[in-house]
Amino acid sequence: MFDSVPDLSRARILISNDDGLHGPGLQVLIRIARQLSNDVWVVVPETEQSGAGHSLTLHHPLRIRDVDPDQHLYAVDGTPTDSVLLAINAIMKDRKPDLVLSGVNRGANLADDVTYSGTVAAAMEGTLLGVPSIAMSQVFTNGDPVRWETAEHFAPDIIRKLVAHGWGRNVLMNINFPDLAPEDVTGIRVTNQGRRKIGDGLIERHDPRGRPYIWIGPQRSEHTGRPGSDLEAIEQGAISVTPLCIDLTEQETLATLQQKVFAS
Repeated sequence: MFDSVPDLSRARILISNDDGLHGPGLQVLIRIARQLSNDVWVVVPETEQSGAGHSLTLHHPLRIRDVDPDQHLYAVDGTPTDSVLLAINAIMKDRKPDLVLSGVNRGANLADDVTYSGTVAAAMEGTLLGVPSIAMSQVFTNGDPVRWETAEHFAPDIIRKLVAHGWGRNVLMNINFPDLAPEDVTGIRVTNQGRRKIGDGLIERHDPRGRPYIWIGPQRSEHTGRPGSDLEAIEQGAISVTPLCIDLTEQETLATLQQKVFAS
């Protein structure tokens, strides 16, 4: 188990994201974090990295830009994973953070989205480096204003409760806020990961020179409706809190293979 953090006012908090230095949810998360502690550091990708997943930059050197050292604000010309890795092992090496917060993402990170999400990947990297980590996303509807006030209203109390309790060292927390005003949210639910595949809606077009191209389109709207899932919670107007395990081993299949297929 990670040690609980009963007094967040004494904690050092690292913020990262995948929407980049100018992502609209970054200032929201900074305000959230500063309600919890005065020791807040921000290390984010220089540009938007949505869909980057848990990718590392291996084939060119990375640069860290001191955007505002007085405010502990830095930008990395790499991925969300790069940002958290450099933050913890380089920028903050003299005293590592007690908590990593990633987001607030502009858009949902639900169901199978999490395997592509740079927001979740930043929290995953924090977890792998031994720091309790939370990813946060604000659901919105295309064409409508993003209800950042909902994440900002609920996040501080949820974070306090989570870190006061603590959780396993192979686990990160994934929080999604529904596309509702704060007063219309129906509650907070602890959920499992639903099923919904993104990226299947391929759009085939031709550019002005007549050359074909393919654009990965929107996610499918259908899903399995699995009871207790993050998708169900959001559809019913609730905040979804999902513990995600970074140990991808499937234990039932492991046991079957050991006992029946490759038994010695």
